[in-house]
Amino acid sequence: MENNSLLINRDISWLSFNGRVLEEAADTSLPIYERIKFLAIYSSNLDEFYRVRVAALRSLQKINKKKLNKKFDVDPDELIAEIKSRVGIQLEIFGDILRNGIQPELVKNNIHLIYNLSDIPESLIPELNSYFRSRILSYLQPIMLRPGKKTFLTNRSLYLILKLLSESDHEIHYAIVNIPSPPLPRFFSTNSGGYSHFIFIDDIIRLNLEYIFPGFTVSDAFSIKLNRDADLNIDDEFSGDLVQKMKVQLTKRNIGPSSRFLYDSAMTEDMLTAIMEASEIEEEELVAGGRYHNLHDLFGLPNPKAPDLQIKPWPSLLKKELENTTSLFRKIEEKDIMLNFPYHTYDYVLRFFNEAAIDPRVKEIKTTFYRVASDSFIVNALMSAARNGKKVQAFIEVKARFDEENNLRWADRMKDAGIKITYSIPGLKVHAKAALIKRLDADGKLQSFAFLGTGNFNEKTAGIYADHGLLTSNRELTKELNAVFRYLYKRTPVDKLKHLLVSQFNMESRFIEMIDREIENARDGRKAEILVKVNNLEDPKMISKLYDASGAGVKVILIVRGICCLKPGEAPYSSNIKIYRLVDRYLEHARIFVFHNGGKDEMYMGSADWMKRNLYHRIEVVFPILSSEIKEEIKTMIAFQLNDNIKGRMVDSEGDNSIILNKNNAPKIRAQRDFYLWLAGKEKGD
Repeated sequence: MENNSLLINRDISWLSFNGRVLEEAADTSLPIYERIKFLAIYSSNLDEFYRVRVAALRSLQKINKKKLNKKFDVDPDELIAEIKSRVGIQLEIFGDILRNGIQPELVKNNIHLIYNLSDIPESLIPELNSYFRSRILSYLQPIMLRPGKKTFLTNRSLYLILKLLSESDHEIHYAIVNIPSPPLPRFFSTNSGGYSHFIFIDDIIRLNLEYIFPGFTVSDAFSIKLNRDADLNIDDEFSGDLVQKMKVQLTKRNIGPSSRFLYDSAMTEDMLTAIMEASEIEEEELVAGGRYHNLHDLFGLPNPKAPDLQIKPWPSLLKKELENTTSLFRKIEEKDIMLNFPYHTYDYVLRFFNEAAIDPRVKEIKTTFYRVASDSFIVNALMSAARNGKKVQAFIEVKARFDEENNLRWADRMKDAGIKITYSIPGLKVHAKAALIKRLDADGKLQSFAFLGTGNFNEKTAGIYADHGLLTSNRELTKELNAVFRYLYKRTPVDKLKHLLVSQFNMESRFIEMIDREIENARDGRKAEILVKVNNLEDPKMISKLYDASGAGVKVILIVRGICCLKPGEAPYSSNIKIYRLVDRYLEHARIFVFHNGGKDEMYMGSADWMKRNLYHRIEVVFPILSSEIKEEIKTMIAFQLNDNIKGRMVDSEGDNSIILNKNNAPKIRAQRDFYLWLAGKEKGD
């Protein structure tokens, strides 16, 4: 696409999504601890954004501008300035929600989140001082800032910077001291006067600064934090031991170049200058913030009234057709089965692997792992299967950002249990979510069973991500999936794929073919529609094809949770395109593609977003939905999402979130709740 004015910058679009998360923290209809959770999510998201995206932009700033203009469509200086401005506005909103929304509501419930040193009740001081001397003090590392001597700030760690007045010579000095959370909890909890009090350990340290620096008077203390580039840069993935290179790079993650220096906006100029010089911080890295940083720690704010003040969990639904069978394999032989997480219990996935581990007819198990759970029942089942003499192969992606160490650790354990491990492909990430089990049928012939999903084999995220998984024994699908596994394990070329869409082989071309078919139908005067649900839509080529479709009269509906670089409603390019965004209790994570196809709907689901990285630099698997029953189930879910007038938003041509108005007193629809209730009725046979 040559006209960049038709694209919203991906980073600006992402900030719009994170702003939508912040809206949930402001929603007074939610229980107070659910609102606190969304503040924590916002903070965690922003932290990663600076560690990855802004760090990359910082690197671009160092490239010669003439070379930069030839290769990139963005001026990193301008973009960083825009990011800084937008984040500044969002942080103001964040602080207002916390101080004027969250704190007063907590007080109404006799919970006091103390947000200022002066608000600590005098009666608590002795207890806080005792905690400081018995627990906090042993973790502290005070450092005096010396002219000409560099002071290293650890990635993502919290510090206080102090201005000290020497009692002996009355000279001004500067120092830093770490805030040790972790390993200590960020909040100290105590009860007094009928209130549950939660105090930042930052403030307990502030109370005792002169104990840390005897002989000095502390005149000022402000919190600071440095983010460093979190990307692992491997110069050559194609030679040598990639796993060993990853392990070396992991040791360097926390010493990368800085990407954001977050400081209390109340800090004095001389203190800011002192720490900038000591830690070699550049002015463009400065981001003014509030009194406290790392507010993703709000995830750990205790709830003394639990389970009150937080959302009531929806009981996991049972799949009635799977409850009445002693063998999942027998039921999957009969028909394809769709599981919708986290509405359906994830136990069926665990059962799929557990039955395979002990079934004497099962001979082989193959699977991919992108993000392994920290305590994975699935991996334990695979290790049991290997010990039971079955051939077990696992592809482990060791380049899954921030999960590299965990994946490597599990790979070592699996290898020790007898599982054959295949690691990352140089130059590619394997993001597919698939498993294949080969089992002898009654005639002694191998029959294949597959699990194809939109989310990782990860029990933890399965409880908070909205995803789907297909259990099938369809011979055409399992045959093609087996070919994909042969490629992953042995690099055997993949023959022509007729059903699965796999990046690197046929995914992009097949998507374009299906879009072109809708364009042709529209030009012939027939009904033509495309629905795409993804986490992120960024690839210029796919966006250009959607613009072509819109211009031809195809109705294009997009549900995009995060980054969306397409501009809707821009005549003549995107007049027929509408974009929806849904943020609610679960993270919408599924990728779904529906093409009207002259009334013979083609529906696909899988692991691939429409981003350059997914389409061209990963192995992704997208699979067709062949069952008319499952198609109707997914269409029902999509209908709820497109009509959600509580948590749904329209994305406008500026990338901003617009509330969907409840016109003419229409029924209130909340997609996640209503789909759960619909499924519950369906599973009960109502």
